[in-house]
This record gives sequence, C-alpha cells and structure tokens, in this order.
Amino acid sequence: MKIINFLRSRLRKYINQEVWLKDDIKNGLKIGKGCKIQPGLMVDNSNAWLIEIGDYVTIAPQAYLLAHDASTKIPLGGTKIGKIVLEDYCFIGARALIMPGVRVGKNSIVAAGSVVTKSVPENTVVGGNPAKFICTVEDYLNKQKELMKVLPNYDDSYSIQKNVSFEKRMQMSEDLKDQMGFRF
Repeated sequence: MKIINFLRSRLRKYINQEVWLKDDIKNGLKIGKGCKIQPGLMVDNSNAWLIEIGDYVTIAPQAYLLAHDASTKIPLGGTKIGKIVLEDYCFIGARALIMPGVRVGKNSIVAAGSVVTKSVPENTVVGGNPAKFICTVEDYLNKQKELMKVLPNYDDSYSIQKNVSFEKRMQMSEDLKDQMGFRF
C-alpha cells in the first residue's frame, strides 16, 4: 500500500507540473525540444514570456526562474525585469534560483542551491550564493570520469524504476556511507 500511495503522489506532482507549465506556455514561456523538467519548477508566471528554455535542457526539482525583482517597487516605483535564457544542453540543479537578466550558456551546469545573478558563459560550471565560476564543464567531466574508475558503480537494477530489491538498497546504502558512487 505504501508503494501505491507513493506512486500516486508522484503522479499527482507530474500532472500538476504539466498543468502549470501549460499555463506558463500560454503566457509566453518558451521550452525547446527534449527538455527534462523535474517536478516543482517555479516559473515567474507574471513574466513567463521573458523566459526561454533551449533544447535538451535539464532542470532538477524545485528550481526557480525569476524574471523580476520587486526590491525597487516601493522605493523607486518600478520593478526590475529581465529575460532569462537557458541555452541548449544546460543543467540547472535542484533549488537553483535564476534571477532576471541571466543567460545560462550552452552546455553549462548550475549547481544545486545556487543563486545565479550574472550570466554564465557556455561550457562552465557555477555554484554558490551568489554563483561563482567553479571550473569548465570539460574539467568537471574529466574529474568525474576518473572517479568512475575508483568509486562504486551500479547498473539500473539499483533504481526505483527497476524495482530495486531490499538487499540491493541495503548494499548501496552501506557502500555509500562514506563516499559517492555512480548509477548507470
């Protein structure tokens, strides 16, 4: 019964996400082909037409795309607004916040929890609050390739989608108590 309730809650999240995105698209949000947008994306629906998501962009859960900044509304009488452009193949980490006027360059990575206040050049990894340059995507991927050789690796039988067994869950939990790993 727990599994059924879990699946129902996940399905509700996806259905609600689709409804909201359809409304945002009606309001001018542009989304390219092949994007993977996880549940909980918060789009600035009052300025959705100022947000463009390129092709094959991945957006992790609960990211924010905020095309306005109302900090100037009361003292100056106007709200700052700016376009947000996520170029092709970029990755936006969970709970990242993309502020108005920001362009995330092609093939770039924004780390989870980052607050992006300035544009990100293509092929760049940024993270933090405010987000700062960490390394190039090439350097990041080379480091991860080397780690794959020495850290635990798991096939997709270790995933919820493949009904991972209790034994495999416990094995993975034990293997990863003091280190990272990779699932393929």
